[in-house]
Amino acid sequence: MDLSYSAEDLAFRDEARAFLDEKLTKELSDKIRLGGDLTKEDMEGWHAILNAQGWLVPNWPKKFGGAEWNAVQKHIFDDECARYHAPRTVPFGFSMLAPVLHKFGSQEQNDYWLPRMLDGTDWWCQGYSEPGAGSDLASLKTKAVRDGDHYIVNGQKTWTTLGQHANMIFCLVRTDATVKQQEGISFLLIDMNTPGIEVRPIILLDGTHEVNEVWFTDVKVPVENLVGEENKGWTYAKYLLTHERTNIAGVGFSTAGLAAIKRIAKAEMSGGKPLIQNPHFAARVAQVEIDLMAMSTTNLRIISKAAGGGTPGVEASMLKVKGTIIRQEINDLARRAVGAYAMPFASEMVAGSNEPLPDPHEAGPVAAQYFNNRKLSIFGGSNEIQRGIIAKVEMGG
Repeated sequence: MDLSYSAEDLAFRDEARAFLDEKLTKELSDKIRLGGDLTKEDMEGWHAILNAQGWLVPNWPKKFGGAEWNAVQKHIFDDECARYHAPRTVPFGFSMLAPVLHKFGSQEQNDYWLPRMLDGTDWWCQGYSEPGAGSDLASLKTKAVRDGDHYIVNGQKTWTTLGQHANMIFCLVRTDATVKQQEGISFLLIDMNTPGIEVRPIILLDGTHEVNEVWFTDVKVPVENLVGEENKGWTYAKYLLTHERTNIAGVGFSTAGLAAIKRIAKAEMSGGKPLIQNPHFAARVAQVEIDLMAMSTTNLRIISKAAGGGTPGVEASMLKVKGTIIRQEINDLARRAVGAYAMPFASEMVAGSNEPLPDPHEAGPVAAQYFNNRKLSIFGGSNEIQRGIIAKVEMGG
């Protein structure tokens, strides 16, 4: 693969930078850079800006409101967004559910739901994990029983990211308990405002409210909200997870994080040499940079395959494993690079304050990112499970 940018690629990069210079406010960029909490309005506002530009859904066809970018363009834009500290778009609707609807949904479902994703009418969240069904997703217990023109849903989902903002949730539910676990699962689209749904917050170690429990008690879901065929949901879930695992790799975030580490490590330390002159630290930085370059190439190959109509297979599992390891290594290097300034602080001490965060290297978010991103190797299918998938496919195990 030729990794050098063409003249067209460089022109697109300039266009992306001009867009970010014009549309990304310093206030919003600083929130990302300093580890502040984004509000629902922040995320919806950036969503609307990207949609107005036609850049919200890079891989969708233009006839559906997409940008029809190639793999290199998407790679460039992700890198530039990370470098500019732009918000990450909420992926559950257009990056995860939409591919499933494109491939398995009815024409009516595509015509109705896709425009609502673009214009922000619907905010989607994901209903996969349960207290007893995380990496072992096939053991899920949330049940849907057909009753005339509706399914009656009872059960619980957990770790539902940003579910407190969502008005829609796509769920895996058990519709047949008499067959093999994977063969009795269906894929439902559920309105979060339906009576019987309760969202309970889960407060994380850093004090933020990012994830939730979602409880379903006799929730009525119209049959037309079933995607594809009843009891074929496991097939659709696996297809969706390949897209989720590719997104989790986070090449752009790792690239920006590595640049920050180098900047900090090259700074003069009081009473000593720059940290980058420490052979052990420099070797770790060099190794993670090599790994990131290799993963970036793999990411381009997988995106190219998906853009050409293919389905990412075992490569998505490889990318998820390696990508999360790299991001966690970068988090650890950042924590070590800023030293004592990485100590966690009480968010309420700085929230709403006009004073800068209490450190010289804007290191405030380092500890929160380090702890929060421990989850990367678990969600989307734990890295242990992904290694099992890789071994089974590649070695015939």
